[in-house]
Amino acid sequence: MAVVKEFTLPDLGEGLTEAQVVRWLVEVGDVVSVDQPVVEVETAKAMVEVPCPYGGVVTARFGEEGTELPVGAPLLTVAVGERDPGGKGPDAPDGRNGSQGSGNVLVGYGTQAPAARRRRVRPGDRGAAQPAGAAGPAGAPGAPVSVAVISPLVRRLARERGLDLRRIRGTGPEGLIIRADVEQAAQAAQAAQAAHASHAAPAPAPDAHAGAAVPRSAAAPAVRTARAAGRRKAEGLRVPLRGVRGAAAEKLSRSRREIPDATCWVDADATELLAARRAMNASGGAKVSLLALLARICTAALAKYPELNATVDTEAHEIVRLPGVHLGFAAQTDRGLVVPVVRDAHARNAVELSVEMARLTEAARAGKLSPAELTGGTFTLNNYGVFGVDGSTPIINHPEAAMLGVGRIAPKPWVHEGELAVRHVVQLSFTFDHRVCDGGTAGGFLRYVADCVEQPAVLLRSL
Repeated sequence: MAVVKEFTLPDLGEGLTEAQVVRWLVEVGDVVSVDQPVVEVETAKAMVEVPCPYGGVVTARFGEEGTELPVGAPLLTVAVGERDPGGKGPDAPDGRNGSQGSGNVLVGYGTQAPAARRRRVRPGDRGAAQPAGAAGPAGAPGAPVSVAVISPLVRRLARERGLDLRRIRGTGPEGLIIRADVEQAAQAAQAAQAAHASHAAPAPAPDAHAGAAVPRSAAAPAVRTARAAGRRKAEGLRVPLRGVRGAAAEKLSRSRREIPDATCWVDADATELLAARRAMNASGGAKVSLLALLARICTAALAKYPELNATVDTEAHEIVRLPGVHLGFAAQTDRGLVVPVVRDAHARNAVELSVEMARLTEAARAGKLSPAELTGGTFTLNNYGVFGVDGSTPIINHPEAAMLGVGRIAPKPWVHEGELAVRHVVQLSFTFDHRVCDGGTAGGFLRYVADCVEQPAVLLRSL
């Protein structure tokens, strides 16, 4: 006899209290094995595949794609012990009994056996859930309708526009419906409504006998529909502040509210730094990135000015100077700006920093960073020069005390050894929490960084 088990959204760690359903990996009627990923969710930190601790038949799912669920809310229910028509139980291929939960929260924390292929128990279930008379692509009543949509944003946009995704032809890979398809369908629908309105509601003409105009109450409903659609269009698209962007908005707003920050900047001649990097990479072995060299300069500067590797405990009214440097660096991804953290950056050389930063950047762009890899930073390096801009005033990554911003390195006229020359110049911006230090300390830090950029040999004193 089957026992129905409820699987709730687990605690994903790092104080996260909610997650957004991005994509369901199973459907009602599928047979799942222990630790098989069943849903992909997005937290404020990362994209996570959530495995189910039970093996059995999925009997219900909770939350549409795009829905935010709190930790502890039901995700799905599984009938444990139910058998499929072929006589096989829901046990995993390695012999584990599906009635035993694994207790795992995230993929990779326990069993590494490959997930079993999904087996349909009742092929007609999805079709039976449709309204009476609904027809699938083949025209058979009750047949399931397949809609090629994976983006919650596309689904939400279609709902807001009042569009049926089943009537939209996708232009993405393998017929995938993308945002442009929905917007084009919405424009076509508005044009059709406007054309219908122009034919259905001609301009009122005076009555031949009484001289009265056509009453306003006789206006076609299509006119009101077109006007309402026009008002919705005028309001613009509303994008919820949640996920990565919502977390960033909250942190930046808190930084502005709580931290009395100040910014100083300086131009530096980076010609010798570029030459040093070329020489390092010409010697063979792992390549050293420019960002890794700047990170190494930052760790040396923080060793010289430890006041800036700190945080402020507002409740205790204390400045907490931290023993090690966990260096965050800004990385742009399709999901928005994230800040991966290099642990114990002060104990790594330029090559080790380069390898670790490359790994974290790749994981960030793939949406595979764990919450632990996105938290706990003590200082942040922001290379906005990759966007082709010279300068900026960085906002401190709360609860840190400082951030170094690096602009683009561009050839500019520069006085070098008493003569005008074309050199590669970079602007360095440094924002700091004025509670942890005064301008002299911040200026000393920035000047040391600039000296290392202009004369990399200065770093030899700290090696």
